[in-house]
Amino acid sequence: MARLGLQSDTDLALHLPLRYEDETRLTPLAALRDGMAAQVEGVVADCRIEARSRRQLIVRLRDGGAELLLRFLHFYPSQQKSMAAGARLRVRGEVRGGFFGLEMVHPVVKAVSEHAPLPQSLTPVYPTTSQLPQAYLRKAVAAGLARAPLQELLPQELLPAGLPSLREALQFLHHPPPDASLEALLDHSHPAWQRLKFEELLAQQLSQAQARHERRDLRAPPLRGLQSDGLTQRLLAVLPFALTAAQQRVSAEIAADLARPQPMHRLLQGDVGSGKTVVAALAAARAIDSGWQCALMAPTEILAEQHFRKLVQWLQPLGVQVAWLTGSRKGKARTQMVERVNSGEAALVVGTHAVIQDDVHFARLGLAIIDEQHRFGVQQRLALRRKLAEQAGPSESARGGDRAGLGSMHEGGGRAPLEPHLLMMTATPIPRTLAMTYFADLELSTIDELPPGRTPVLTKVFADTRRAEVVARIRDELAQGRQVYWVCPLIEESESVDLRHATQTFEELSAALPGHTVGLLHGRMKAPDKAQVMAQFSAGTLQVLVATTVIEVGVDVPNASLMVVEHAERFGLSQLHQLRGRVGRGSAASVCVLLYASPLGETGKARLKAMLDTHDGFEIARRDLEIRGPGEFMGARQSGDALLRFADLQEDSQLLQQARRIAPLLLAQHPQAAQRHVQRWLGAGIDFLKA
Repeated sequence: MARLGLQSDTDLALHLPLRYEDETRLTPLAALRDGMAAQVEGVVADCRIEARSRRQLIVRLRDGGAELLLRFLHFYPSQQKSMAAGARLRVRGEVRGGFFGLEMVHPVVKAVSEHAPLPQSLTPVYPTTSQLPQAYLRKAVAAGLARAPLQELLPQELLPAGLPSLREALQFLHHPPPDASLEALLDHSHPAWQRLKFEELLAQQLSQAQARHERRDLRAPPLRGLQSDGLTQRLLAVLPFALTAAQQRVSAEIAADLARPQPMHRLLQGDVGSGKTVVAALAAARAIDSGWQCALMAPTEILAEQHFRKLVQWLQPLGVQVAWLTGSRKGKARTQMVERVNSGEAALVVGTHAVIQDDVHFARLGLAIIDEQHRFGVQQRLALRRKLAEQAGPSESARGGDRAGLGSMHEGGGRAPLEPHLLMMTATPIPRTLAMTYFADLELSTIDELPPGRTPVLTKVFADTRRAEVVARIRDELAQGRQVYWVCPLIEESESVDLRHATQTFEELSAALPGHTVGLLHGRMKAPDKAQVMAQFSAGTLQVLVATTVIEVGVDVPNASLMVVEHAERFGLSQLHQLRGRVGRGSAASVCVLLYASPLGETGKARLKAMLDTHDGFEIARRDLEIRGPGEFMGARQSGDALLRFADLQEDSQLLQQARRIAPLLLAQHPQAAQRHVQRWLGAGIDFLKA
């Protein structure tokens, strides 16, 4: 029971059936036909064991003049005893024509007395685990449903019209009457299902609204920077390009947030190559200009190093001290970097999760920037926020004054501890319905245009039987001085999945491209080796890079003009879009070749068609959500936390809109009811929705 998460009466009440069986009616034996699924009742005329090719228990059931044979290939002596001649049995199964007439093989059998009443509702079949029988689970759920505190918490005037009460909805879903529409039950369109979905969505929206409200009481350093001749203005002056209108707009949104004395929690999203890094650099410059430190974290060392190089290139000539912290940096070099961070000498700190390890204590952390934040996982993001708050430095009073004019006082007279501003970035555009639900406690900034000069990438889809043609195209690109990526999904053979691994492809391409340098990059390599290979490819000494998806984000090599993705049908749409974005970064015409293995399933076809149809990351994200669902799209499977249990973002957008409208009204007019509703639905999981 615990393995299923069934630890309270409410848990049991919300453990809904997968499907239903109809045990409310009996079919006479004389009315049975081959292929029918039916429930029958009769008296055992004969029960015997026959030894043909194998031992079988044969039971002859009689009802009036009609008979039905029951055949059991696996049985226990106790079963044989319970089905002795003269016993009355109620039997449910599929009827089929046999050599000796109609029969059921391994039906569900129950001994009954004459005139035993039939159930008045459909029989639920619950999700279960091994060694937990349905009969036990049905009794436990029925008892939990009867005891669960399911009183109405929501005022009737705030509920969508036509929905039953919560207890009525659950009672119906666990025990639907025989005339209930099975289709409406199974496709979750029945009003009882709608009530549960609405309750879940409302709880989530309430928790997000509460998180936003609580954040208003938190204190953060206002990061206004210098209005003229400051670091921000000097950075803009030395950039080798002009900001796009979208970059200017989102930079202004971020600057307005940073200037407030409450912590910014903003998500910056933009398509591949839209220029999020320069927006992050401007935010960092504003924090540093205000006398505070900035930390930038990325999920992989390759992505972190990409940011590090760009930021050093832009900011170090302006006098900014930059520190580099990753898991691969150890010993004296790491100790020196940590000392620079802890002392405040390093104004900008770039790295992986090593940035928040226990020995790192920022002197004055004012802004944290997290790239590809959804890839950290829900629990990691929550831990990260807590850690950043701990490491932000001493409270205002310990800093010896209120430099920024802050000062909400605790009851005891002390200053409130300051929290850093938080900017999260993602190159995976998030569909509006998803952002409305899972990032409702965040402000959202969107870079919706690409910088000028980005070369459109031509997408081609080939069966993997045409590998030789693709290799010939690689030779053409190399002859023009270009570079090529070849991406493989696995790095070792699997017995269950016949995929070419990166090592084999590396060897094949090395043999097929004599006179050209081919490199190999995969997730199991040590960090220094990865960095060396990537540096060689960036410098042009490697002409072909065979890699796994460690190059999905962050790699910027303008000379690369051809991307080959092997077994493209096995990648998610967002991954394919990210990979395609690794080329087309220079002036040369670029091509992305998607190789697939036959036969191609419906999901694979849908993904590859979407890649051919559009280059718009937001449209691709919308289709990816349709194909994969929100859990997989958001990486919930990796973090182990389901995003929604009952509601579906695609089908229930109208309910989501209603929940968004009602949540603030409920909080304002009935705050206690709102709190109890969130606690009922989310319990200890409330924090996850703030992550």
